[in-house]
Amino acid sequence: MTELPRKAVRRTAKLAALPLGYAGRSAIGLGKRLGGKPADTVMTELQQRTAEQLFKTLGELKGGAMKFGQAMSIFEAALPEDVSAPYREQLTKLQDSAPPMPTITVRKILAEELGADFERLTHLDGDPAAAASIGQVHRARWDGRDVAVKVQYPGAGDALRSDLRQLARVARTLGPVFPGIDVKPLIAELQERAEEELDYRLEAESQRIFAAAYADDPDIAVPEVLAGTERVLVTSWLESTASLASVIRDGSEAERNHYGERFARFLFGAPARTGLLHADPHPGNFRLIPEPDGSPGKLGVLDYGAVARLPERELPRSLGTILGIACNDDYDALVDALRDEGFIRDKIQVDPDKLRSYLAPLIEPGRVEEFTFSRAWIQEQFARINDPRSDAYSVMLRLNLPPAYLLIHRTWVGAGGVLSQLGATVRLRQILTETLPGFAEA
Repeated sequence: MTELPRKAVRRTAKLAALPLGYAGRSAIGLGKRLGGKPADTVMTELQQRTAEQLFKTLGELKGGAMKFGQAMSIFEAALPEDVSAPYREQLTKLQDSAPPMPTITVRKILAEELGADFERLTHLDGDPAAAASIGQVHRARWDGRDVAVKVQYPGAGDALRSDLRQLARVARTLGPVFPGIDVKPLIAELQERAEEELDYRLEAESQRIFAAAYADDPDIAVPEVLAGTERVLVTSWLESTASLASVIRDGSEAERNHYGERFARFLFGAPARTGLLHADPHPGNFRLIPEPDGSPGKLGVLDYGAVARLPERELPRSLGTILGIACNDDYDALVDALRDEGFIRDKIQVDPDKLRSYLAPLIEPGRVEEFTFSRAWIQEQFARINDPRSDAYSVMLRLNLPPAYLLIHRTWVGAGGVLSQLGATVRLRQILTETLPGFAEA
């Protein structure tokens, strides 16, 4: 048996053991409760140990395992505080770091991929500047210019596909680890995007479009692409102090609001400028570029492996119209608009007042001049729409999400999770008015 299959077997075994490990710790926890230890203390200990094992495993395996963990980290703010608090430290670690691969392996891949151009690359830093799910980034020089070199892990494609298949098999049993979050659709979406993300040539093409659109932009910085092969991407170096994850951890109110506003404006505004939607809003992809005096400055945006190519070269006008009608509180008209776009299927009846009770709290950020996102707000919405006794839950079950909107919806939900982690006050209504086609005319 070759080395790669043996590794694949070990990876599969580790992933398969995740829910079993949770079950085993639950049994121990029950024993402690029967022995007289307080239930809340036992549950916190159980969650902490589960979080450490789960995210340590996902981070070490990289591939689809780490990608799944990073995707889940966006939704951490939506979990109830007693559930999310023990997980938070481990989740945020996945947003910024992962164990590195050896320098000799990095050089071998670079030589194979770049060919003669490998001679243009000098001063390669042996320690990675960043690590992600299928590759890691090193600082180097390219024709004397500071660059970031992203190198794909050997066997990343096989690991990514294998991990996601295994995670799909155990998705249901991961439910107790993330109560209230249906992980199966998230894994299915990661599987659909996997092949595209493995080819750095496609990422280079997308990043070139973003870099051209944001050249000399006062608020957003996108590194220039210098070279791209299937497994290597060379871009200009982005001088940055930290990622958005650091602001989530300990940023000031001014930093939270400043970078939160730029984050929202980029995600909503980029489609009209590029024809593409950056569909991976986890905080590690967004870098802080302070002003010379240390005050908040530009927001750097990385990782263009997950993008949606929009047929209309902008966000759908119908989506802006629907959101605008909802923000104007015309729910009779909204039912008609949702039916026209396939959100309400034929023969399905939805009461406008019950639709209001479901949607109004969710769209409040777009109804007011300024809105402060918070963990408490998103936790309230999450609990409300997942309560089988509520009108919101019954209405949600009657709505349909057309395939064309799936990736947009996930990206927006993820963005709401990040803004809630930040606790940012954002002028979202103004951003939607300026960037979302159809919103202002509704």
